[in-house]
Amino acid sequence: MSMEQVTENMDGLHWFKSSYSGSGGGDCVEVAAGLDAVYVRDSKNPSHWPVLQVSRDKWAAFVTLAVG
Repeated sequence: MSMEQVTENMDGLHWFKSSYSGSGGGDCVEVAAGLDAVYVRDSKNPSHWPVLQVSRDKWAAFVTLAVG
């Protein structure tokens, strides 16, 4: 699976936090779906740490493997 670090403006994306992320701050992952890609970031410091961009097809394959 190939991923890229995003350097473009991502205003307008609606981020969803993983349901496995606790309220105590631990490991928190957020995902946002764009028109051509899915974006993944660490929610503890979203403006400082990198955002990964994954094609929608690759994301669907990942979810299929993770859920299956």
